[in-house]
Amino acid sequence: MIPVIGWKTLECDNFLRKISTRGSESDPQIEARVAEILAAVRQRGDAALLEFTRQFDGVLLSQVRIDPAELRELASQVDPALRESLHRAAENIRRFHLKQMETSWTMEAGEGVRLGQRISPLRSVGLYVPGGTAAYPSTVLMNAIPAQIAGVPRIAVVTPYRQLRRNPAIASVLLELGLEEVYGVGGAQAVAALAYGTQSLPRVDKIVGPGNIYVATAKRRVYGTVDIDMIAGPSEVVVVADDSADSDCVAADLMAQAEHDPDACAVAVVFSGAMAERIQASLQKLIRRLNRHEIIRQALGNFGALLLVSNEEEAAEAVNCVAPEHLELFTANPESFSEKIHSAGAIFYGEASCEAVGDYFAGPNHVLPTSGTARFASPLGVYDFLKRTSLIYYTRTALARDRAHVERIARAEQLDAHALSVSIRFEK
Repeated sequence: MIPVIGWKTLECDNFLRKISTRGSESDPQIEARVAEILAAVRQRGDAALLEFTRQFDGVLLSQVRIDPAELRELASQVDPALRESLHRAAENIRRFHLKQMETSWTMEAGEGVRLGQRISPLRSVGLYVPGGTAAYPSTVLMNAIPAQIAGVPRIAVVTPYRQLRRNPAIASVLLELGLEEVYGVGGAQAVAALAYGTQSLPRVDKIVGPGNIYVATAKRRVYGTVDIDMIAGPSEVVVVADDSADSDCVAADLMAQAEHDPDACAVAVVFSGAMAERIQASLQKLIRRLNRHEIIRQALGNFGALLLVSNEEEAAEAVNCVAPEHLELFTANPESFSEKIHSAGAIFYGEASCEAVGDYFAGPNHVLPTSGTARFASPLGVYDFLKRTSLIYYTRTALARDRAHVERIARAEQLDAHALSVSIRFEK
């Protein structure tokens, strides 16, 4: 089900190349279809949205916006115990993200010069909540709460109508957060509506939230017209497990990642062949319990591996090479080992810190950089919903003091008008 691969072997190099390129190649047919959908929604607005919703989702809507009364009716169907769990998760997420809030500042930068930076929220954000084979109320929490803390006054939610009806927990979370601007559309057409606006859905400044290949392609195409959070690739986990680790826990966490998608990557870095064999046995034993076992088998067969290393230095090298979305450390001294890691979206310390608690409840954001982008990207946070504006104030005396430097640099760049814009202030 999952191979054992030695570190620094040809097989290892091929595996690393395989996982680094998964999901990266664009499909010309998908690109062309998404371009058509974007153009249609841009030109025909609501009419195109309703047409695509009927064509792709098999749902005939009379209007794209969901009545808040329908949201309340759906939310009333949710088990109270689940509502309480989602409420507590929201509190944890809010408490963590409050620490990320930035403030405006000014500084005196010499006599007659005052500089600063103004922090202000984006005015509107579109949140895409995916459909597919599972419900994701946690997606709403992780994307909307940082935006609310940032002070975004308008959050528009799009989600496939059939998904909303099938999974009322999403409606429950929307009401928990006070989000009532909700549209029952999904796919590339929903991204187009958020980016360009329609008669019923005013455009937004930024689009966040995951989706399938059509959604990801549409987000990439509209970037520049609006901002986006990231192009999310298939999910991944790396578990570093020494010989003291519980193989059942390692296997369970590999499968938790693999059940997302056949392209999900699940890797354990181990220090002995004996540990690798124990993990393989645990996988065979535990997979029988799981409903999504076929997806898990595909993912582990396609992009799973047990990387066999000799020491912690090789283990750290392997982790940094993959730059995983999730990193779990099941070692004797996980905190000291983590100092060797420079590229990971989120780090989980010790066997009790399983990825699932981070995905749903602990508080840090589960929207993380994928496909090796942890080399340069960060988790979603409050800072993603804020704008920074530079502030510059000069007195005439201060400008007279600095004008020669400004004019000299402008002429060095052969930009005479820049130099004139300074000197002319002293010609009158």
